[in-house]
Amino acid sequence: MTDLTLMTMAENPASVLPSLALLSHRVRVLPMDAASLVKMPENTILFLDARDDLATAKTLCRLIHASGLSTPIVLVLTEGGFTVVTSQWGISDVVVATASPAEVEARLRLVSERGNSFSSSSPTRQNNDQPQEGQIRSGDLVVDTNGYTASLHGHPIDLAYKEFELLKYLVQHPGRVFTRAQLLQEVWGYDYYGGTRTVDVHIRRLRAKLGGEYEHLIGTVRNVGYRFDPPEDDEQDENAKAAAAAAKPVND
Repeated sequence: MTDLTLMTMAENPASVLPSLALLSHRVRVLPMDAASLVKMPENTILFLDARDDLATAKTLCRLIHASGLSTPIVLVLTEGGFTVVTSQWGISDVVVATASPAEVEARLRLVSERGNSFSSSSPTRQNNDQPQEGQIRSGDLVVDTNGYTASLHGHPIDLAYKEFELLKYLVQHPGRVFTRAQLLQEVWGYDYYGGTRTVDVHIRRLRAKLGGEYEHLIGTVRNVGYRFDPPEDDEQDENAKAAAAAAKPVND
């Protein structure tokens, strides 16, 4: 059984892709908007209803990739929609709304197999950025979860307790977008009126303490929330410098 998510604005979700109801998969239905992205589980295949609103579907596809999510996307289209969709949408597959159960099952199997092949052969940035002994390293930023300290370029950052907890949580999930409500629950552990403003205030303080050169590490996803954007990996630059040094002739 595969975990599926159907994102649609249809009053009757079963009408989007009727074949899904005939297959033995668990289907979760979410509204077709940006706020639903944070409600999706990590291991799911997303069926995106693009039958009537291709523009919104394209926007959501771009937002999913901008949010750092690796969720496979299957567009549900009418025949007319096939003339518009291109590889730039970043989707895994397309299916016509009237597809048979056998076709939908085959496409699901192929999407799932491609996803597993990619994940097993590609190293993850998160693992490379996490050294031992409770330290999380992302470029010049180091978060020590044991000592409750953070530093940039080896210089400590003066953080209050909740500022540190917020930074730690974001750095532990690079590229993943969190709503203000999620951050409030995970970092503060409770919800209360006006709580989302508390998150905004702490985000502003964090950015100020990271400084102008690094404040962009905490990104804002419009109408959704915040995420940690790891700095570009400069490993290639280091390798290039090492190769240049090795090739430099030595004077006797």
